[in-house]
Amino acid sequence: MTQISDHVYACHIADAHYMHPGGTNVYFIGDPSREMLLLDTGEHDRSWTKQILEYWQGLGSPSITGILISHGHRDHIGGLDRIQEAMGAPVRCHPKLAKELRQVLGNQDEIVIPLKSREMLHAGGGVALRALFTPGHAIDHVCFHLAAERVLFTGDTILGASSSSVSDLFEYMRTLGKLAKLRVDTVAPAHGPVVPPPRGRRLVAWYMSHRQEREDQVLGALGKGIEKVDDMVKDIYPKNLKRDLRRAAAGNVRTHLDKLRKEERVAEAEATFRLTR
Repeated sequence: MTQISDHVYACHIADAHYMHPGGTNVYFIGDPSREMLLLDTGEHDRSWTKQILEYWQGLGSPSITGILISHGHRDHIGGLDRIQEAMGAPVRCHPKLAKELRQVLGNQDEIVIPLKSREMLHAGGGVALRALFTPGHAIDHVCFHLAAERVLFTGDTILGASSSSVSDLFEYMRTLGKLAKLRVDTVAPAHGPVVPPPRGRRLVAWYMSHRQEREDQVLGALGKGIEKVDDMVKDIYPKNLKRDLRRAAAGNVRTHLDKLRKEERVAEAEATFRLTR
């Protein structure tokens, strides 16, 4: 059992996905002798579900008062149906995800209860966990803050061994600004190693500075007259960047351009057409 604070246990799954360096984590939060919360349910792969359920049994099969979902990507909700059936707990998620999860669970509306912004969730041992709506990586993303133990569960917003992919950088930077105001010693991400103090308390600031540095590089490429995303990737990223990471790099460049467009700092030209024969 990997215990990262008084009331937090990390179930680590060895995950070979190239976007998840350091593997995947789901968390049990609370008092194993009484009640706990589960955060995320992993991929649909049965071996993942088996590992999560065996970890729960190793804790003594405590009563699970809620299955929390950080966001709706498949590696976080894939095991939901089997795990919910085994634990019999209500599912708590962002309101924008509730309809999808109800369909996953057979349209049992009473099982899926949408979270409220800044709602407090409780488990055994006097644990009080606050839900924070944190769009950016995904529109339905939620982080959770265990203030008493200064642990921040960051889902895919902040990872333990790499930067995260972002769907809306404008919202993502606002999210990082919100998280930077919290008192945090330990960052517990969905992927990569848990980040303990003192590095944990500095990680949010590093993420913000990293994104600002990348934005400066995009602006620098534009200043050189580089206008195409693929050409910007070649200008900004290492020449030996692996092919499977090049697509993710292009996506990151596009998110920066979208943010700059929303801020009216860049303009997107309309496509033009011509006859080829």
